[in-house]
Amino acid sequence: MIEIKNLSKSYGANKVLKGINITFNPGHIYGIVGVNGAGKTTLFHCIAGLEDFLGKIETGSKNLHQETAFLSTNPYFLDRLTGREYLQFICHAQGIESPNFDTRNIFQLPLDEYASQYSTGMKKKLALLGVLLQKKNNFILDEPFNGVDIQSNLVITEIIQKLKQTGKTTLISSHIFSTLSELCDSILLLENGAFSRIVDKLEFKSLEQEMKSTVLGNDIDLLELDY
Repeated sequence: MIEIKNLSKSYGANKVLKGINITFNPGHIYGIVGVNGAGKTTLFHCIAGLEDFLGKIETGSKNLHQETAFLSTNPYFLDRLTGREYLQFICHAQGIESPNFDTRNIFQLPLDEYASQYSTGMKKKLALLGVLLQKKNNFILDEPFNGVDIQSNLVITEIIQKLKQTGKTTLISSHIFSTLSELCDSILLLENGAFSRIVDKLEFKSLEQEMKSTVLGNDIDLLELDY
């Protein structure tokens, strides 16, 4: 569970998040949507403990950092650190015993090559493996499907569904609305620093249509594609 109370975040005079109050429950998958700059990544950074903020974020009986794992949009890896060494570092930092990485390597990554030389999709998959090894109760996945091949998309989808089945709290952002509509129990629209709307599955289609209407208007017709 993640309980957010009056969360606000500013960068100088720019107030990005404005008094957010919400509870994310165990065993649920939440999709966070909004235009670029709406504050999705800032919200995730606050929950993951990567940003200072005003307000409170609480979870279960442990502190937030101990309970929460975060997958960033663009994972960064140090030079001359192999994929295997990265996973070993994650385990050491979390104080957990290193498993057999080869048997956990479901994406067939070249673990003995430098992670910094991986493709964008390979980096995302390595970072996700590191997140899953941490055995947390809350998972924040910022654009988990970005840059990943279609086969791995299917695997990641199954992983997220497994997190739900095992009672984890999962927050996802994605620019692909259809992906969220298939996976999520609820979708939250972040606008002007706050959640303007929270919808369940029965309303997903109407939310998508409203977002299309708001974003597109009649702009597509201006292209005169019906020649």
